[in-house]
Amino acid sequence: MWTSGRMSNAKSWLGLGMSLYFWGLMDLTTTVLSGTPTPPGKLEALLSDKPQSHSRTKRSWVWNQFFVLEEYTGTDPLYVGKLHSDMDRGDGSIKYILSGEGAGIVFTIDDTTGDIHAIQRLDREERAQYTLRAQALDRRTGRPMEPESEFIIKIQDINDNEPKFLDGPYVATVPEMSPVGTSVIQVTATDADDPTYGNSARVVYSILQGQPYFSVDSKTGVIRTALMNMDREAKEYYEVIIQAKDMGGQLGGLAGTTTVNITLSDVNDNPPRFPQKHYQMSVLESAPVSSTVGRVFAKDLDEGINAEMKYTIVDGDGADAFDINTDPNFQVGIITVKKPLSFESKKSYTLKVEGANPHLEMRFLNLGPFQDTTTVHISVEDVDEPPIFEPGFYFVEVPEDVAIGTTIQIISAKDPDVTNNSIRYSIDRSSDPGRFFYVDITTGALMTARPLDREEFSWHNITVLAMEMNNPSQVGSVSVTIKVLDVNDNAPEFPRFYEAFVCENAKAGQLIQTVSAVDLDDPHSGQHFYYSLAPEAANNPNFTIRDNQDNTARILTRRSGFRQQEQSVFYLPILIADSGQPVLSSTGTLTIQVCGCDDDGHVLSCSPEAYMLPVSLSRGALIAILACIFVLLVLVLLILSMRRHRKQPYIIDDEENIHENIVRYDDEGGGEEDTEAFDIAAMWNPREAQGGGAPKTRQDMLPEIESLSRYVPQTCAVSSTVHSYVLAKLYEADMDLWAPPFDSLQTYMFEGDGSVAGSLSSLQSATSDSEQSFDFLTDWGPRFRKLAELYGASEGPAPLW
Repeated sequence: MWTSGRMSNAKSWLGLGMSLYFWGLMDLTTTVLSGTPTPPGKLEALLSDKPQSHSRTKRSWVWNQFFVLEEYTGTDPLYVGKLHSDMDRGDGSIKYILSGEGAGIVFTIDDTTGDIHAIQRLDREERAQYTLRAQALDRRTGRPMEPESEFIIKIQDINDNEPKFLDGPYVATVPEMSPVGTSVIQVTATDADDPTYGNSARVVYSILQGQPYFSVDSKTGVIRTALMNMDREAKEYYEVIIQAKDMGGQLGGLAGTTTVNITLSDVNDNPPRFPQKHYQMSVLESAPVSSTVGRVFAKDLDEGINAEMKYTIVDGDGADAFDINTDPNFQVGIITVKKPLSFESKKSYTLKVEGANPHLEMRFLNLGPFQDTTTVHISVEDVDEPPIFEPGFYFVEVPEDVAIGTTIQIISAKDPDVTNNSIRYSIDRSSDPGRFFYVDITTGALMTARPLDREEFSWHNITVLAMEMNNPSQVGSVSVTIKVLDVNDNAPEFPRFYEAFVCENAKAGQLIQTVSAVDLDDPHSGQHFYYSLAPEAANNPNFTIRDNQDNTARILTRRSGFRQQEQSVFYLPILIADSGQPVLSSTGTLTIQVCGCDDDGHVLSCSPEAYMLPVSLSRGALIAILACIFVLLVLVLLILSMRRHRKQPYIIDDEENIHENIVRYDDEGGGEEDTEAFDIAAMWNPREAQGGGAPKTRQDMLPEIESLSRYVPQTCAVSSTVHSYVLAKLYEADMDLWAPPFDSLQTYMFEGDGSVAGSLSSLQSATSDSEQSFDFLTDWGPRFRKLAELYGASEGPAPLW
């Protein structure tokens, strides 16, 4: 039988004696309680060391758990217990072997006596128990004397670990102004010691720092508020230190601490207030809509959503002229322009602005009101504004046959400033590249400058500019849409060349062609054409025409018996008239060929029989024919060259050209000898310019189309009659490539008072014989350099003529 023993640290064998016979006592008890007679000698065998014979087989090992304290700090190995077999006679013939967890490393056994020792420091928190196996062998033969069995060595705990906060340090938040006892956070400390053995793992919580603001539950570790009306705006952050102590908080227990950082979260307990009750701002009257005028700010001690603001204009005379919006990032009120401002209309505005919290908490309404107001004074500053047009858009309808120089619309603009400067009008030439229109510089009268043709341009979109006389940088503009109305100025005509054929066997009344016409005009009632034979062919014996009343006509034969030998081609003139006012007509020609056809009317041949001519010509005859052709070509080229040379104008060199210019300017329009120039009397009676007849042209000089009018400011209004005459003459000059340029009215109409060049005419010259100074001619640029030299503006005496 195996027996095992264990000694305490005092090496008492009391426990060993109790364990030694554990299994034997259990067997004895079972026997006694069952009422079965105990075999003779049984009890003595259990209580003695002598082996006894038994009537049944039972285990020879007697095991109990071994216990050993952790953290042994002695120098000698720690005795754990003793193993003993009842087959051991004490003569050393039995060898004890230990295997399993920690055998040979942590635990050793004396192979002769069976004593077990721990040779390393034990820590229950690292390993709470070890499972080992023991066996008894015959030392001489190595044969097992007993079956191998397991036993356990348990490590007994001591208080060697302090409580630890594994999740610390902690971070928590609690709303400000919370009631006393509001839960903030729960902290938990763990003790690695054995909770089933003594009080080593029984933890108690206490607060070391953070009073009187917070408290902690000693058992649960829940932290709560301990002071009422804690204000975030006064103090926002708190550092609380919590202690956890084992042994139930008794003296000698181990303790651990952790830090809890508590932040008071914001609530809406502070109403907004404007730091100033009056704001003074200014804005230019030219500020565009939605531009910023200024900012107002209502201060709120809260933060986040509790500090959000909503600004509104609640009163004042500027509620319709200004608007206010809230900047979501900085919570400021941005005042912007709501509609265009005018210094001349209103110079200042007053606004009453309110700032309020949109998110309120009912329990803090007694701290309100949660809105505040301020007054904003806005001054409008005057700026030099460009002219404005009334109305802001023009739509004009004009017939296409309107005469040049006709006023079709009066464009009106004014200076909105108090100074009310004079306005000068012009046309943005990029909007009227064809220069069809002209605007009077002072009156704004919009006139035609060229003939209008609806078939070429049915719409014109031009931009009229208005410039301040005293500040040319201030320019206003307006769009003018001009619709050209149709008049009946285009005669109907054939859309293509018509060619038909008639068979030699055609009968009278046979249809040979259907014709139609086109007209570029677009009358309101639609097109309707009338067809008839031209007057010279009204009694044509061969063909007739029938109007289909649908803008087409049929051409019919009036007889039969056509012969190619008699006449192979007929030309039939057809008169086409429209239904407009006035009625316009044109004559188109239908070419009709006589062809040979079969009985079914299919064309066989449209060429007349050719007369046979001798084709054998001599070589000399061919050479003569080619020579005649060559001579004719040379003559044609020579005639064309002479005609082109005759059409070229007389070109004068630069020096002589300048000299001739001076002579003509002295004589005002070329002088009496210049019979090619127009009559100056037309200047005093412009109606003469409207008379019929072709304009007179000059062949002795090239035109100078560019006018000085764009360099000369107009300072006085010109009558519409003169304007019409001037525009008509200007159009003639533009259209006639051989028109005289030097006496052109677009230059002379700006002479005299108001012209930067003064007057070059002798009509208004001084009557005195005193010498005049022409030094100002040197300021006119290189184009007038020769004129300045001739009039003595430069150094040296003037030449004599």
